[in-house]
Amino acid sequence: MLVLSRKTGESIQIDDDILVTVSEVKGGRVRLSIEAPRSIRIVRQEILERDFPEKSPEIPLDLQAPSLRCVS
Repeated sequence: MLVLSRKTGESIQIDDDILVTVSEVKGGRVRLSIEAPRSIRIVRQEILERDFPEKSPEIPLDLQAPSLRCVS
């Protein structure tokens, strides 16, 4: 596992086509902006654990769930 420190407005690049930027740090919460191709699934871990508890912690990335692209 790689652990990085970033400030608001700073980013990390993952591979050639994924950019993660710290949008806001407020109290104990961090807002992240993620730019990635639509073919990359982005989902919060707790949503996967809730919807697929039998698959946790290793959940395959080929799940066919329509809500996986929406991250809030």
